Amino acid sequence: MTERRTYDLIIRNARVVRPGMDTVDLLDIGIKDGKIAVLAPELPIAEAGQVVDAENKLAFPGLVDAHMHTGIYNPLDQDARTESRAAAMGGVTSSLNYMRTGQYYLNKGGAYRDFFPEVLALSHGNFYVDYGYHLAPMMKEHIAEIPDLVANYGVTSFKIFMFYGSHGLHGLSSDQSDFLMTPPGEKYDIAHFEFVMRGIKKAMEENPDKKDIISCSLHCETAEIMSAYTKIVEEEGVHTGLRAYHESRPPHSEGLAIAIASYLAHETDCVNINLLHLSSRKALDSAARMSLAFPHINFRTEVTIGHLLLDVDSPCGCHAKVNPPIRPREDVEALWQAVLDRKVDWIVSDHACCKEEMKTDNQQPDQIFLAKSGFGGTEYLLSGLISEGGKRGMSYNHMAELVCRNPAVRYGLSKKGDIAPGFDADIVLVDPTEGFVVSAKNSPSTQGYTPFEGQALTATVKQTYLRGRLIYDNGNIVGSPNGQYLKRPI
Repeated sequence: MTERRTYDLIIRNARVVRPGMDTVDLLDIGIKDGKIAVLAPELPIAEAGQVVDAENKLAFPGLVDAHMHTGIYNPLDQDARTESRAAAMGGVTSSLNYMRTGQYYLNKGGAYRDFFPEVLALSHGNFYVDYGYHLAPMMKEHIAEIPDLVANYGVTSFKIFMFYGSHGLHGLSSDQSDFLMTPPGEKYDIAHFEFVMRGIKKAMEENPDKKDIISCSLHCETAEIMSAYTKIVEEEGVHTGLRAYHESRPPHSEGLAIAIASYLAHETDCVNINLLHLSSRKALDSAARMSLAFPHINFRTEVTIGHLLLDVDSPCGCHAKVNPPIRPREDVEALWQAVLDRKVDWIVSDHACCKEEMKTDNQQPDQIFLAKSGFGGTEYLLSGLISEGGKRGMSYNHMAELVCRNPAVRYGLSKKGDIAPGFDADIVLVDPTEGFVVSAKNSPSTQGYTPFEGQALTATVKQTYLRGRLIYDNGNIVGSPNGQYLKRPI
């Protein structure tokens, strides 16, 4: 008769980092059936099927990277495999991915009742980490589908791309309906954004038990200002590279879009609003003003690790093209100050694997306006935050709030984001004293380059556990892709 152990795994001698706490305590972590069973010093190792000595490393909760793009430039099933490996390297155990109809992604239009099952089928068995999706209602029919997406697919977060008014993914778009694959006569504009919010509000009313986790996320840039300034920058020819792209999509474009989105949220009573990847002082200022103007709106603010680690003078050039743009150093420092002042709710990677052959133009590789937007970075999310946040006096507990618990709570992952009894045993062991120099050749991502190349980071993820199972170990991916779909609420 096989003896049944009290624990499947005990991780000993871990300095446990918990969000909402003031201390980092040396504890053992007892794990049973993929869940954390107990936290205590000196658990009896004879009661465990397996024992791992953390050797005083930091134990963070598995990261919730709440803003990723899987399958945007590469086939979804292939991207899921390679980029979730990169996520595991970065300590990410829950990947929330933005998905929409239209060009890129599956390159299909139509209803989500046909589109989303295909997304799930391509995802199944290909993610090394747990995964979920945010969806963007791109046309009128999608708005009507929101209640079904909430009730039957566990999708509770929906996105609006405010800059798509006259822009595609990479620049000016002369035919919006062709790019977005929307029906003739429909427009993706401010009126559509209003009706999306009304649809989300209706879903909140129809699902009172889920109302706190149903939310609207916005990419806040205004198409008209971007179009005008892009023309000015290209005609003047004064700026090049990342600075030219920053000038073409100026910070006040972000600020104005935030104001418009906030008033629409007030008008529609769509109370859960996520302001995505804020990149500038003016964006932060606008968000703060809107929070005061509309105190009944539950605003959440997001910043990316790319906007915290890079600026327009970084040597990576076109490799760092992203929307909204990488900003000058004064904006970077404004972002960091907002993080330190707890005016930022979570930090993400905005990971979008765009390979070298696609990223830049073959004939003019230094022409920023011909480069594709987006780059990977999930593998450096935790190391980058510990490295730069540590220099600025951030506590590990605060870091865990930003990359673990806060996004988990907002997006309905109630068993993610903390190391506590009953939570999924998603655990990251980190050595905060082992530094490394970023090199794309060491990443499992198929991107082949990184805009963080050559940066010296001070902390290294050593092991990543997903529901008590080791998936990353000292530079190596372990096992097969057994990530589960995160049908929310969890």
